[in-house]
Amino acid sequence: MTALPAFPIDHLLLRDDDSAAALHLRGRIITYKELNSYVSAMAHMLRGHGCVAGDRAASWAGKGLLTVLMPLAAARAGLIHVPINPQLKGPQAGYILADSGARLCVANKARLDALGGDAPERCALADKAEIIAALDAPVDALPPSPADTDLNALAALLYTSGSTGRPKGVMLSHANLSLGAVSVAHYLQMDASDRTLAVLPLSFDYGQNQLFSTWVSGGAVMPLDYLTPRDVVKACAKYQITTLAGVPPLWVQLAELDWPDEAIAPMRRLTNSGGALTEPLVRRLRALFPAADLYPMYGLTEAFRSTYLQPELVDIHPTSMGRAIPFAEILVVGPDGVECAPETPGELVHCGPLVAKGYWQDPGRSAQRFKPAPVQSEMGGTAVWSGDTVRRDAEGLLFFEGRDDAMIKVSGNRISPTEIEEAALASGGVAEALAIGQKNDRTGAEIWLLLRAAKDETPDSAAVMVHFKANVPSFMLPAHIVWLDSFPKNPNGKIDRAALVDAIERGELKP
Repeated sequence: MTALPAFPIDHLLLRDDDSAAALHLRGRIITYKELNSYVSAMAHMLRGHGCVAGDRAASWAGKGLLTVLMPLAAARAGLIHVPINPQLKGPQAGYILADSGARLCVANKARLDALGGDAPERCALADKAEIIAALDAPVDALPPSPADTDLNALAALLYTSGSTGRPKGVMLSHANLSLGAVSVAHYLQMDASDRTLAVLPLSFDYGQNQLFSTWVSGGAVMPLDYLTPRDVVKACAKYQITTLAGVPPLWVQLAELDWPDEAIAPMRRLTNSGGALTEPLVRRLRALFPAADLYPMYGLTEAFRSTYLQPELVDIHPTSMGRAIPFAEILVVGPDGVECAPETPGELVHCGPLVAKGYWQDPGRSAQRFKPAPVQSEMGGTAVWSGDTVRRDAEGLLFFEGRDDAMIKVSGNRISPTEIEEAALASGGVAEALAIGQKNDRTGAEIWLLLRAAKDETPDSAAVMVHFKANVPSFMLPAHIVWLDSFPKNPNGKIDRAALVDAIERGELKP
């Protein structure tokens, strides 16, 4: 069997061409050679703060030189990087630092002050400004990780957003990260001429891969912390962006804007994960960017990325998740543990070398999600049992049905929220939709439908209900329709379902 192209993740920047741009940051162009030198210098500084091999080192900051360097510098120092989303508050960051056992947290002074009593006693705190200022000083820089590095050694802990319960630290190895970069760069067909606008949080696996897949291709990254979606459009025009990744709520907002030709013309590819694109949104993006490839994708932090839909199939199958990405094996498994026949819904099970190493210091929850691969698996080993229900059609394309824990059961009927949301979007006056089940003593559950009106449209519950009655069975009719000006988002930019459920249960949202 051919050896997989895994490598120590800090080797991403080892390129012979010292003139190629790796990063555009605040008006400055940083070459691969310069960025690699910074990685070595920062690795030396991390060691200088008392960290030893195997320690966890956290970064808590917006996009900038620190958060771009830390994933590679920590690896070069033999440490495990713990990125903390900059949108999190002191108590949330304190929990991650304590749970990970971090020995060091690098952040700006305001964030360090915000930690207050939430900072663990054994965690040293370092000011981001002092670390960055020292990067150009002469130091005994650390060399790249040796070629015989244990590629199964941990390189990162990525904490889930914690929409249900406490966040979990997903353990990722060098091989997980580097194979993910190679896989994505391969199927996106990226090359050294690509310019990626990194708008997603770098604490998010999808966001971090914006860096890694671009660098493994020899391209350049432009990190952006945007205030409004219009900032994204402006940056695409300014930097002649070829690659833009987003999650559905961001794509909804971007698709409502007018894009100038100078932002559209250079675009080669749009990618989506973190939730399914609806058919109307796919049609809008295809109309906006007729020359760009659109890549709908499915992933989960526990296995990074599982599937993608080839761009040439998007117009024919706009709601498909596609097929397995390189290095992944995807099975659809029934309750009996046997692979399902075509068109039969089952649980998506991800096998192969992209599967993470479990949850940090949580064997109980690890055992629930990370289990032996089904007997039909060719790759075998430990698999991620996703909890997501999907089906595979006769052509081998996968389609998302819903999450088991989000299914709504009305009068004995098992309903996917996705079906309800798609029906609402098809009514014509709706930009975003979310269906939530709430307990009902008579029917078991009732459907709450939360909506945001499309641009220049007036909320019209009656029109939505007319559409529903004409197109869906009676048990799928919403009991309540609530119009929102905007949907709350979690730190990764996805709709915060848990916050909306809480708002309904507290009586804060009313029809």
